Amino acid sequence: MASKTTHPVLSTRALGRATLARQLLLTPAAMSAKDAVSHLLGLQAQNTKPPYYALAARLDGFRPEDLSALMEAREVGRIVTMRSTIHTHTADDVFTLRPLVQAARDRELGIFRKGLVGVDLDRLAVLARELVEERPRTPKEIREALLVEWPDADPQALSVAARCLLPLVQVTPRGLWRQSGQVRLTTAETWFGRPAGAVPAPDETVLRYLAAFGPASVKDMQTWCGLTRLRDAFERLRPRLLTFQDEHGTELFDLPDAPRPDEDTPAPPRFLPEFDNLLLSHADRGRVVPGDARNLTWKGNQASCCFLLDGLLAGLWRLEETRQRTTMTIQPFDRTSRAQRAELTQEAERMLGVMAPPELPYDIVFGSGETEA
Repeated sequence: MASKTTHPVLSTRALGRATLARQLLLTPAAMSAKDAVSHLLGLQAQNTKPPYYALAARLDGFRPEDLSALMEAREVGRIVTMRSTIHTHTADDVFTLRPLVQAARDRELGIFRKGLVGVDLDRLAVLARELVEERPRTPKEIREALLVEWPDADPQALSVAARCLLPLVQVTPRGLWRQSGQVRLTTAETWFGRPAGAVPAPDETVLRYLAAFGPASVKDMQTWCGLTRLRDAFERLRPRLLTFQDEHGTELFDLPDAPRPDEDTPAPPRFLPEFDNLLLSHADRGRVVPGDARNLTWKGNQASCCFLLDGLLAGLWRLEETRQRTTMTIQPFDRTSRAQRAELTQEAERMLGVMAPPELPYDIVFGSGETEA
């Protein structure tokens, strides 16, 4: 009987440091906003501001106007992809990742089939495409037009069907920095001015996922993208990859030349937006989320902005903006030392120097429940 293959073990702390390096969170990267969006395989954009804060935490010299300019130039866009949530992607990735996760969108559509009895989905896709390619439409306009064709269908199910069947992009000014705008949708082909290609094999995306989130297991990547049955892709790539295991014996894959810093590498504080992909892209989130913090950033289906301390999720933060000033409140989960508070304040000042209105003063305060060690 053959003996079971063993792999070098990576501690939870070492995994955390490796992932922080891939996520550009150990040292602010001298990288353009577009290159960062590509490297990170998109930014969670369920709300409009998180992509800007995600880049502010990761890039040296980032300005919110950089990302807004890319959106206005149609070099990046907002579209539903991984985990059925809106992400900001480069145009190239819209045409790679959106088709790749179509199987997950098909499963999502199945959940709403009771509200779609009698609906011809092929015809729905044709009608919805005609609507949004004539001019960008709001979800309400799409629903109302489809209800004319299928008056007995569930309105929400019709909207979900259009979103699942078509690659619908949110057009600007929605998503631009400090601008407002209704959600209006058109197809990716219309917005970016290029035809859709063939559905890609997942292999290249596996390599890119490992570059941004590795070392990782098959289940980790499946959690990130919402797909299943990715084992075959990893097996095809196995000769090109290194293999490790975590402290629980789970097999992990990685790129040979990817950074794997020493587990004692310093990890400065970082302030992350709600729903940051760092916290959502692994089946086992223990590399950055301690067990006792797993449920402290969520209320229902809403997430709070959070911060990292020594590479781990350690508290929440929020901004309050008035016409007179900006106030940032930092609320650690546990007691912090004077030195840690100084580091948090320094990083908060770095972020606010980029993200707060330049004409207003700002304050940084610690929550009343926090006690200095």
